[in-house]
Amino acid sequence: MKIVKVVAAIIRDGEKILATQRGYGEYKGEWEFPGGKVEEGETPEAALAREIKEELDAEIEVGEYFDTIEYDYPMFHLSMRCYWCIVKSGSMVLKEHEAAKWLTKETIDSVEWLPADITIIDKIKQAL
Repeated sequence: MKIVKVVAAIIRDGEKILATQRGYGEYKGEWEFPGGKVEEGETPEAALAREIKEELDAEIEVGEYFDTIEYDYPMFHLSMRCYWCIVKSGSMVLKEHEAAKWLTKETIDSVEWLPADITIIDKIKQAL
């Protein structure tokens, strides 16, 4: 099975985290933590900063490593390193997503998370 290595930003603003809604592909309309693939020669942190700049037109500060999700989708195995992040600057322009929401511990279950992303929600709730 093909292994896809990605990074994801758990962007935090106080007690809220940012969720983004996929605007394309098989899982269009479901919610995820923004991020993307690590390119050759990039550190996970550099890849995450680049991806958020590309997807949301925002500069983030990549904070501490949070967890790695290992998840088997039908066509590939996803290995997703997740980091706490904060927005340093930028207007959060949605370039690839349909929508974005700031969620609290109480509202985090109100969206339909992607299968891999939902596996980390309880751990995030404990951390908020």
